[in-house]
Amino acid sequence: MVDVQLNFINNSNDRNNSQIVIFQRNQTTSYDEIAVAWKVIENCGQGWNHPFVYPMAMFVSASDSWGNYSPLLPATNGQLFNVVENGSGDILQYSGQNAGSLNEIDVYNALASGAMNANVYKDGRLLAIKTGVAPQQKAVFEFKPTIWIGVTSQVTEGQLMNSAIISQINTEISLFGIKSADIIMGGGGPGPGSTAFTFTLQNVVYA
Repeated sequence: MVDVQLNFINNSNDRNNSQIVIFQRNQTTSYDEIAVAWKVIENCGQGWNHPFVYPMAMFVSASDSWGNYSPLLPATNGQLFNVVENGSGDILQYSGQNAGSLNEIDVYNALASGAMNANVYKDGRLLAIKTGVAPQQKAVFEFKPTIWIGVTSQVTEGQLMNSAIISQINTEISLFGIKSADIIMGGGGPGPGSTAFTFTLQNVVYA
């Protein structure tokens, strides 16, 4: 798949200057588990647009309880990464096409002691995180080529969202086979006549 060029367009009746949050779900976790706010669109007024890219490339890193982060390593489905000790401390290394499934990326804690966190990035922003991975355990990440999008407030890009916020976002958009598209937001509005927000793909160009 190629990188997908997306253009968010606010054609809604929203008067609250709401945030638009975009994220992906890790398919290996429970449906209502917390997720990371991958991208947050703010201050995009009525009739305005916000272009952005959904890249295919992903990167992984490991972090520890001391607030240290490993360098980012490029990652593709089917790959396994190990956190191991060496003379200078802990390192994250690529360990071959040895993931549990061809559709997932695995990060294994091979340390003798000490839990670690596994992080996945896309377009330089945190996409997903698995915290507290104990020694001899692994974090498993699997993503469909879909994004979830919704209207929210008080969400920070790159931070975890709680299940209450996630449960209110029910629009899933498939990007499979798409080269570019507009994401049109409609609905909303003040007072009792307001309707639910909607998100639809238009002007789709297929790869």
